[in-house]
Amino acid sequence: MFGLGTGELIIILVIVVILFGASRLPQIGKGIGEAIKNFKKASSEPNEIDVTPKDKTEDTKAGKESKS
Repeated sequence: MFGLGTGELIIILVIVVILFGASRLPQIGKGIGEAIKNFKKASSEPNEIDVTPKDKTEDTKAGKESKS
């Protein structure tokens, strides 16, 4: 796994616990999990806003109908 052995992973884990504290680790994990979930959801859903330009003929027809 990326050339890291067990000793290196334990040292990294100890540093993370010292920096953030053991009580904050579940919150950090939850936040990362939600971010990944939202990213996957956003990348798989179609765009909600349609930004394609309309034809000018459709705009003039719509304008005439709304004035009537």
